[in-house]
Amino acid sequence: MQYQNQVALAGRILLGLMFIMSGFGKIMGFEGTAGYIAAKGLPLPQVVAALTIMVELGGGLMLVFGLFARWAGFALAVFSVLAAFIFHNYWDADQASYMSQYLNFWKNISIAGGMLMVAAFGPGSIAFD
Repeated sequence: MQYQNQVALAGRILLGLMFIMSGFGKIMGFEGTAGYIAAKGLPLPQVVAALTIMVELGGGLMLVFGLFARWAGFALAVFSVLAAFIFHNYWDADQASYMSQYLNFWKNISIAGGMLMVAAFGPGSIAFD
């Protein structure tokens, strides 16, 4: 494909922006994020919130710039699967939130697939790697 590297760059940017925006949103609403984590029964919710921000912002930026993109892709894939099972367990959701949790669960699983593609095939030639 003639435009393979440009398409890979666009894909990395689009995938990375989601994590960057999510991480930034968690910074702006840190206490709410920590409260949501605590409500799910995870220990040390403020530490988990800070680590989550680091993974999302750091991984998202690494993905966008193509810096250690394979590692970032793998880390974000694992993160997305964990987030799906911990925070979007639609099988336990009430009727009012079932569809939202269902969609978010499968969105995270699909994003993990995209991240594994980056981990497997790399960032393309337009990258700092």
